[in-house]
Amino acid sequence: MQLSKRVSILSPSPTLAITAKANELKRQGVDVVALGAGEPDFNTPQHIIEAAERAMREGKTKYTATAGIPELLKAIQDKFEQDNGLKYTTKQIMVTNGGKHALFNLFMSLLNPGDEVIIPIPFWVSYPEMVKVAEGVPVFVEGLEENAFKVTAEQVKAAITPRTRALVINSPSNPTGSIYTRKELEAIVDVCLSHNILMVSDEIYEKLIYDGHEHVSVASFSKEAYENTVIINGMSKPYSMTGWRMGYAAGNEQLIRAMVDLSSHSTSNPTSFAQYGALAALTGTQEPLNMMKQEFEKRRNRVVELLNSIEGISCLKPEGAFYVFPNVSEAMQKQGFADVDAWAEALLEQEKVALIPGSGFGAKHNVRISYAASMEQLEKGIERIRKFVTGK
Repeated sequence: MQLSKRVSILSPSPTLAITAKANELKRQGVDVVALGAGEPDFNTPQHIIEAAERAMREGKTKYTATAGIPELLKAIQDKFEQDNGLKYTTKQIMVTNGGKHALFNLFMSLLNPGDEVIIPIPFWVSYPEMVKVAEGVPVFVEGLEENAFKVTAEQVKAAITPRTRALVINSPSNPTGSIYTRKELEAIVDVCLSHNILMVSDEIYEKLIYDGHEHVSVASFSKEAYENTVIINGMSKPYSMTGWRMGYAAGNEQLIRAMVDLSSHSTSNPTSFAQYGALAALTGTQEPLNMMKQEFEKRRNRVVELLNSIEGISCLKPEGAFYVFPNVSEAMQKQGFADVDAWAEALLEQEKVALIPGSGFGAKHNVRISYAASMEQLEKGIERIRKFVTGK
């Protein structure tokens, strides 16, 4: 069968590929340590589950407005004002089937064939694929490891062409956990505003920040920055609601309306009762989030310590999210592997540890390890990595 060009140009997800291999081994009864998943290992907090269950029992299982129920839109509006100092009307906000859906609708609504989107490397695997599906062109700018994998304003400026429409900013970052400082963002914002470039600010990990670092939204710098930013966020990461598929976007009313119209002909509304769970997440107790965050910080500290004790591996300490992105190039070279994909595949086959090779994120020398797993599993997995690298 002849398929469309838009799907034939897509690259397969390395995250899904390695996860599928790991799951197959598990089904065979193999003791696999899975450190690839980008989701918290905690269950969704009980009060969120109860809110969704209550909504179902009350008959709130029908279609809703495409943009989301009014109560949830208002809660998101309040969240932006309280957490980020940003004032949006509810017409500037839409609820989506996960943050990924919000990004997909954005690029489909924004881009024409040949329009360019600047994407920093390392990048979350779906950014370039979404741009390509929307017939845009991803333009990559490499964030160097010596700069905590972050790009500079000068690099962004050098990548701009007459076809540039947008820049993706992901802070805290997946896969690196790096956070852009206020000063770094101010310089990038100045460049984008001077060239009339939309800033796509993916802030899905904003609640998972450690060591007293702050999250700064680029939309908060000025009226012009506010008008030239679309914020993408969601419930998956902070509230352990990955399977609920609850995301949201906020920005220019005309653009949000186009995104809503697109959803009206594709997904219709986000799941009705899941929206009531999301409402409880935003308006209810934040104690489960705080507990989860404290546990993640402990795990991060231990993982970084253990990885840096392995000869041939070096690992920066991330400031947010729940990933580390260690450099394994020295180990790869000593072990005779040609690339990081082969290294990760051999690790899974020989020591039964599943992690994500950095190639899927645009990085040739790194791997992504999620510390959204138990401390026991993390320590077991890293001990196996040590054995794989050192032979002892």
